[in-house]
Amino acid sequence: MRDIALVAFAQTDHRRTSEEFSEVEMLMPVLHDVLDQTGLKTADIGFTCSGSSDYLAGRAFSFTLALDGVGAWPPISESHVEMDGAWALYEAWTKLLTGDADTALVYSYGKSSPGSVRDVLTRQLDPYYVAPLWPDSVALAALQAQALIDAGDTDEPALAAVAARSRADAAANSHAQLRGPVPQGDYLVRPLRTGDCPPIGDGAAAVILAAGERARQLCERPAWIRGIDHRIEAHGLGVRDLTDSPSTRLAAEKAGAFERPVDTAELHAPFTSQEVVLRKALRLGDDVRVNPSGGALAANPIMAAGLIRIGEAAAGIHRGDSDRALAHATSGPCLQQNLVAVLEGDPR
Repeated sequence: MRDIALVAFAQTDHRRTSEEFSEVEMLMPVLHDVLDQTGLKTADIGFTCSGSSDYLAGRAFSFTLALDGVGAWPPISESHVEMDGAWALYEAWTKLLTGDADTALVYSYGKSSPGSVRDVLTRQLDPYYVAPLWPDSVALAALQAQALIDAGDTDEPALAAVAARSRADAAANSHAQLRGPVPQGDYLVRPLRTGDCPPIGDGAAAVILAAGERARQLCERPAWIRGIDHRIEAHGLGVRDLTDSPSTRLAAEKAGAFERPVDTAELHAPFTSQEVVLRKALRLGDDVRVNPSGGALAANPIMAAGLIRIGEAAAGIHRGDSDRALAHATSGPCLQQNLVAVLEGDPR
């Protein structure tokens, strides 16, 4: 297999609303930033892959507008996934493994502010038995949190501590939407309070992948992808144990996460209770730094938050703050779909 690495990462300053900007206007500075970090031009990119959701934009094939910003002429090799950008990265990684390209640009974006995210996300549910009931994303997360409490895996003070730690860590992240101490607030859906839930906001992110020596030419300390895998739970919530995530555990195993300890983990846990599930599934001890960026509790742009977790893990390796990191992305209700990547830097 070819050695493939993340060599650059950029993201927007995440905001509650960016109504004055279109998706393309929000995305363009990020694309310029990630290309400037490597000195590459659009023509130097061998493959481009994006992730977004037409449900957020409210119109079909909305991602084609973003391609105008990327620059699709002369014709480029391009693909798109109706998923979080982490899955676009998976496709780009696969493309580079084939040898058809040496570099790839991956980007994703989401504007959650125009509509009700809690209602939009019901479109992910089983269309015959569950979606017609319109259980929103927070209500379903509350069911998972209550199941964890009933099982003795956590309690409300422990969930509040997760929120406090995440927001405190986000104080050093200039891109985060929420930074520093944030009140836990009132119950949104019991047992989840406002502080247990992610902020609604707009944002975008982009990364560049490169293979072999090309990666070392573009980055002083590339973040090598040592393994990446994704798995899915059963679609029916009633046949799942919401206190566990077998798909996350299996994806981590296939990605090689259990072969050697990691020092950092960027977990896509939009709700505090989901960090409890992921820590158990990924066997993370107290010696592992979890979400030093603040995680999805500090900024959760739909369709970009998972890619940001991978980008933040890679950025830690680029800076020398981490040597072996785990990155996780999720999609769907109650951690239905899960992707795990293991990143390493060259020995110092």
